[in-house]
Amino acid sequence: MSFTLAQRAHKMNPSVIREILKVTERPGIISFAGGLPSPNTFPIEAMREASERVLSLDGRAALQYAASEGLPQLREWVAQDLKKQGMQVSPDQVLITTGSQQGLDLVAKVLIDAGSKILVETPTYLGALQAFMPMEPGVVSVDSDDEGVDAHDLRAKALDARFIYLLPNFQNPTGRTMSEARRVAVARVAQDSGLPVIEDNPYGDLWFDAAPAASLSSRLPEQSLYLGSFSKILAPGLRLGYVVAPKALYPKLLQAKQAADLHTPSFNQRVVAEVLKDGFIDRHVPTIRALYKRQCEAMLAALDREMAGLGVTWNRPAGGMFLWAQLPKGMDAVQLLPHAVDKNVAFVPGAAFYAANPVQETLRLSFVTSTVEQIQTGVAALAQTIREHLPR
Repeated sequence: MSFTLAQRAHKMNPSVIREILKVTERPGIISFAGGLPSPNTFPIEAMREASERVLSLDGRAALQYAASEGLPQLREWVAQDLKKQGMQVSPDQVLITTGSQQGLDLVAKVLIDAGSKILVETPTYLGALQAFMPMEPGVVSVDSDDEGVDAHDLRAKALDARFIYLLPNFQNPTGRTMSEARRVAVARVAQDSGLPVIEDNPYGDLWFDAAPAASLSSRLPEQSLYLGSFSKILAPGLRLGYVVAPKALYPKLLQAKQAADLHTPSFNQRVVAEVLKDGFIDRHVPTIRALYKRQCEAMLAALDREMAGLGVTWNRPAGGMFLWAQLPKGMDAVQLLPHAVDKNVAFVPGAAFYAANPVQETLRLSFVTSTVEQIQTGVAALAQTIREHLPR
């Protein structure tokens, strides 16, 4: 190749999940691998009607270039909606992004130098690592348990860190939720050490029985960046997300956004603003919660039934799209995957979600895109695969 790659390009790696999804396109595969919302939740009719209204009432503006900050009506809606998280923000702190993944990219460009120390949970979201790594940081994993990051280990590692990246609600990949007590402890460490917090919350509205505790950003308004998304509550194909930033930092994120894509598609923003304006989301999201709760319960029941005696353990999420399982000691989920695919079931090996010292026995299961019948069949096939490959 005649092109010379930048050093940062060597830090870019393909998404393990995206590669696995190619396998799941084979006919007959039951996939617990993708982090995809259920297409049964997409509000197609509401989108069609909103699109027609936008084109009829303001089509020329909808198809024109627009402000980099985002549509004012949409920024206002976000600011109002975040009051549910205990946050008090103004619309001029809201930057509309092309998916919350772009928010992670902007954070990386604005806050990370080569060699910068950044902190992440153990394990953490693979997409965040993909966004951060080209900037060549030193990534440090903070010990974590079922309640989130360990505050004592966080305090020990906070010195000189640029930020800590956290998903407090129904985390990807584990599905765990940070407890109220842990949020208090983490916020205290951040305040004491001056550690900025990047709070990523794409799943926070997908609770089953009770909403999670108030956001970390509500406790650290001048010391946090908050990322949100419309992908999980409307549709990921819209590529709409947002970043909420302190006013002092906002201009630099805006400049990075302008350099990246000028602005997020104005037509998409206007359609979503039209859908949201009459309280649609308050009627729509409960239907998603109910569906995902049924599917999660089906997977938990299937695991209880099929995995008995195999030495497999798993958590019981209170919302979101994922649960986290651990195989018996000595098994490798990466090596197990092709055998599972041979039995027409797929998952994501957990090792890809660790910034360091991956636990090979772990795996992520998504329960939202399969029917109850598929969940039952798929879990049975996975259990048989494990049974056939137990360490001797």
